[in-house]
Amino acid sequence: MKNKFTHIHASGNPQMVDVSERKATKRMAKAQAIVFLGREIMERIQGDELITKKGPVFQTAIIAGVMGAKKNSELIPFCHPLSLEDVQITITTKKSKVIIESTARVTGKTGVEMEALTAASVAALTIYDMCKALSHDIIIEEIKLMEKTGGKKNFKR
Repeated sequence: MKNKFTHIHASGNPQMVDVSERKATKRMAKAQAIVFLGREIMERIQGDELITKKGPVFQTAIIAGVMGAKKNSELIPFCHPLSLEDVQITITTKKSKVIIESTARVTGKTGVEMEALTAASVAALTIYDMCKALSHDIIIEEIKLMEKTGGKKNFKR
């Protein structure tokens, strides 16, 4: 019986998928994460930034998210290391939630969905870390792929 798993070799050992024969195409992925902050924390937002004893929360989260996207292949088994061409992260607030949107782009043989998802996730975790001294009433949820283009098929939520 033939092995049905893409990441399991016929010998039964784990393997990375061989993309050497694929054609490089322009690929893009957008992801989103939502962080619910309690009223106590949200009241501290001044303009477009939240400052805690650790520093500017949203600016730090953007930097951390970009770093996370760049290190994605070190964190997720079998993700190919990609030469990312662009990673953008925006953070907006709406009522009691912080909306993190990330976009990753590459011209390559495999997609950037995991890089976009990792960027949004790491940014969300950074917000949690920088705000936990103020309150532990923080919820990270709705980490999701919003859109992807390039490769075999496109997707849009």
